Amino acid sequence: MTTADDFIIQLLVDKGLVSSETVESTREILQEETEVDMIPRSVLDRLIEDGVVDSRQVTEIVADEFGMPMVDSGALKPEKEALAAVSKELVLRYKVFPMHLEGNTLKVAISDPLDVDSIDNLSHVLQLSVEPVVAARKDIDDAIQKHYLEETVESQLSELGEEMKGEAAVNLAEGLPGVDDDTVTEDDAPIIRLVYMIITEAIKRRASDIHLEPLEKRFRVRYRIDGVLHEVENPPKRLQLAIISRLKIMAQISIAEKRIPQDGRIQVKLTDRELDLRVSSLPTEHGESIVMRILDKEGLKLGLPELGFLSDDQATFERIISMPDGIFLVTGPTGSGKTTTLYACLNYINRPDRKIITVEDPVEYQLGGINQVQVRTEVKMTFSAALRAMLRQAPNIIMIGEIRDPETAHIGINASLTGHMVFSTLHTNDAPSAVTRLIDIGVKPFLVSASLRATMAQRLVRRICPKCKESYKASDRELRSLNITDEEAKSATFMRGQGCDYCSGTGFRGRMGIFEIFVLTEEIESMIYDNVSTQKLRAKAREIGMRSMREDGVRKVTGGSTTFEEVLKVTLGDTY
Repeated sequence: MTTADDFIIQLLVDKGLVSSETVESTREILQEETEVDMIPRSVLDRLIEDGVVDSRQVTEIVADEFGMPMVDSGALKPEKEALAAVSKELVLRYKVFPMHLEGNTLKVAISDPLDVDSIDNLSHVLQLSVEPVVAARKDIDDAIQKHYLEETVESQLSELGEEMKGEAAVNLAEGLPGVDDDTVTEDDAPIIRLVYMIITEAIKRRASDIHLEPLEKRFRVRYRIDGVLHEVENPPKRLQLAIISRLKIMAQISIAEKRIPQDGRIQVKLTDRELDLRVSSLPTEHGESIVMRILDKEGLKLGLPELGFLSDDQATFERIISMPDGIFLVTGPTGSGKTTTLYACLNYINRPDRKIITVEDPVEYQLGGINQVQVRTEVKMTFSAALRAMLRQAPNIIMIGEIRDPETAHIGINASLTGHMVFSTLHTNDAPSAVTRLIDIGVKPFLVSASLRATMAQRLVRRICPKCKESYKASDRELRSLNITDEEAKSATFMRGQGCDYCSGTGFRGRMGIFEIFVLTEEIESMIYDNVSTQKLRAKAREIGMRSMREDGVRKVTGGSTTFEEVLKVTLGDTY
């Protein structure tokens, strides 16, 4: 929960609108849910969702506390000059709505008066004096939808209806799989063009995922860029069914089946690039939700420095992955870059005198000179079945996409004990926990201690945009948040991005890893053999020099590569 939420909740308690007991019980419920799905949630948002407090009532109290004027939804009628002064990217990033521009002063509606940084950043980017007024968050969202998103798409579709007729529609269809030239009609043209625009715009913005989400009154489209979802042009709700049907046809999945989840793929060729879109459909209350994951099969050319390693960690990492046998595990939650790290490993050690085989679900990127095997459960080509067959191919190095079950774990361990180097991933929060996880799966402690060479936990943080980064003096609060001493701060270079066209106003471009490398020594192997707890393993590893992910993140903050907020966000539970 943010500091702003804490402050507002205390105001509500002081005014008797909610009891302390209700707040605590809501917090406990959210903690339990977070432990299950690892998604942090706001207590204040949950109180509003549950109807315990009203969002507009909350806004009134906050406005009154700060002595700021409040406007209701009827007053959110912007002037053309104000709309033209603030781009769509900026209003979506800062969740503000421009209302009036007079001279050098821009009046904007905000929902959180405590978010001073957003106002300051907006003022800096626009080179205008920003005068905030308070409005309910829902009213601001509705105004942004109406004036920045919905109308834009409507006008585009109107133009498309005129432009895309007859032969033009067929010509465009030729570039999109799943569209048969003979079946394209003039009525299809705007939808084909719109779907094409959604996909190409996502690729142009470096998105990793496209999310199309049917809500009660709108059809939301979001791109995940550098790990963060950004809302973009929302098609009108009336086009929801047509867009989803078009995508399902392209992905070669049934358009008649709307009751169960389905998976498919779209192959797109843009100039000299071939991309795979892995498509997932999920029935929801208001229609089918579509998520498309964009995989650039030829776009992965990462070396180890690009992953984010500093020189000392890179030397340790290179030594580990160059070992002749054993098992090396990369751990972390979904989306933490584990597979990308393993691909970079294989690129580094791929030489003509080594045979490398991978088994993956799915094969995300094609690697030259490496044998890659796709898991196909429908024909009983599971991880374990593929591994058994792979061992008869006499490989030097094996990569297993993920250790999911006891059978896969045992085959991987046995392969590492018989002269193979095995790379794989596990879902654990830190590096030493991988040992406990293997034992929980069913691997005997003596086998773990004999085969495991090292484990590495990682998270991804956004890199500060190189075009608009500038140095600044970190506040005392920021220094305390990461336990950085004044002496350490003197030699540090703290940087932040101001927002520019290159980074779409976000201040960040690209991501890098922060790492925790747990290397097994003879003493640690003996402790694993004795089946000691994860806490004792971690304490011993720290004693002999293991650096935690937060400490690695601190080094990258003080080096000017990322920000305090990014490191705090992904290492919240990190201990020293």
